[in-house]
Amino acid sequence: MTMKVLYGAGPNDIKTYDTARLRAEFLMEDLFQANKVSFTYTHVDRLILGGAVPTSSTLSFGSGEEIGTPFLLSAREMGIANLGGTGVVSVDGKSFTLENRDVLYVGRGAQEISVASASADKPARFYMNSVPAGADIPHRLIKRAESKMLTFGDPKRANLRNLRMYIHPEVTPSCLLLLGITDLAEGSVWNTMPPHLHERRMEAYCYFDLPEEERVIHLMGRPEETRHLVVKNLDAVLSPAWSIHMGAGTGPYAFVWGMTGENQEYNDVAPVALSELR
Repeated sequence: MTMKVLYGAGPNDIKTYDTARLRAEFLMEDLFQANKVSFTYTHVDRLILGGAVPTSSTLSFGSGEEIGTPFLLSAREMGIANLGGTGVVSVDGKSFTLENRDVLYVGRGAQEISVASASADKPARFYMNSVPAGADIPHRLIKRAESKMLTFGDPKRANLRNLRMYIHPEVTPSCLLLLGITDLAEGSVWNTMPPHLHERRMEAYCYFDLPEEERVIHLMGRPEETRHLVVKNLDAVLSPAWSIHMGAGTGPYAFVWGMTGENQEYNDVAPVALSELR
């Protein structure tokens, strides 16, 4: 298991960032590596992002040595989304089978977690978000059919999309973690359009199901002084509470969104008019 650390930045800091520095601080390109478990710890609301791709063997993790606790989840909860082939996640000896786009909620106090793929030829790709938690909530597998789907946007504006809530008070309770998956309709390219801010929560995106040759232009920064990141398949992006987040793809794609902060009110947002963007 590897753990990279990012310390975060404020809106005034990124005024001087070139492309390389912006990518280094906000973009994770190496979460998904064959037969490895990779984590990034960010000081932006203490979110940990992780990726695991078990192929020829089972991968295990759970030590809290790098974050100063007995176990990784001694004081944390975690959401695990499967973005690949069928896989199995075992939590302290209890096994859960995750098909593509299933999500497992792992509550505070879990000690040993292992992940495996049903087939080495079509491995599972496990994407993880973990945040501090102040309550013990039972683990739960959320199948795709059990998620709550909402539809947003308009095909005339190229932003029609289906949003599925998995870890959310209306589906599966958690302490502070929210997690879901958004799919864009055929012919739509924009996500989260128009943009918004939510000062009481940060968010992380993981883009997936993007063809190898395609890219997403992810917009971030303050509305009056935007920046952008060019992202590829399975890249993850940090979006601090002070930053807008929206993107447009050159081809079809989906993304996992994860949030944490002061509340779990999904609609606690401040819309930003397109005319305000600079």
